[in-house]
Amino acid sequence: MDAPARKIGLFFGSFNPIHIGHLIIANIMAENTDLSKVWFVVSPHNPLKDSKSLLHEFDRYDMVKAAIADHYKLEVSDVEFHLPRPSYTIDTLAHLVERYPNYSFRVILGEDSLVNLPKWKNYRQLLDLYGLYIYPRPGSEKTELHRHPNVTLVDAPLLDISATYIRQCIQNNKSIRYLVPEPVEQMIRQRHLYR
Repeated sequence: MDAPARKIGLFFGSFNPIHIGHLIIANIMAENTDLSKVWFVVSPHNPLKDSKSLLHEFDRYDMVKAAIADHYKLEVSDVEFHLPRPSYTIDTLAHLVERYPNYSFRVILGEDSLVNLPKWKNYRQLLDLYGLYIYPRPGSEKTELHRHPNVTLVDAPLLDISATYIRQCIQNNKSIRYLVPEPVEQMIRQRHLYR
């Protein structure tokens, strides 16, 4: 009999920069659900977001790597760096399934993104084939997608930490201590990022 596929949670994002909100959610998904691991999938460019303030993907990848270095259930992936752009989640999943046939994948999403899911490419296929692990977001409304059998609502604290706020703090020479992990803060300072 074949062993059950390892279940991997994919946490897609710009991580511009990665902050403690991302890490808290990833840790809850890794420790409090049936996921074997959580992969941070660093997106070169989200088709639904403006890319003007986006740091180079290698810098963002390095920050994620530094942030999760001591957590064996968290990993960082640059898979989308090697795929056509803009990156669509459904295409990335098809690529990962081909590359890792022994894994099964779930997508980790904030509740606010669930509301916007119908704008995504092939969103029905995403729901039906892979399934979503949803964490709460402030002010999110409930939709009929919440009742989909492949949508798992995961209890987590309501976090409203914004990467935009962190970037503004850096530009205004204000402290970002405790908003990002210490190795990320050091990297931002050493590389003069977001200046």
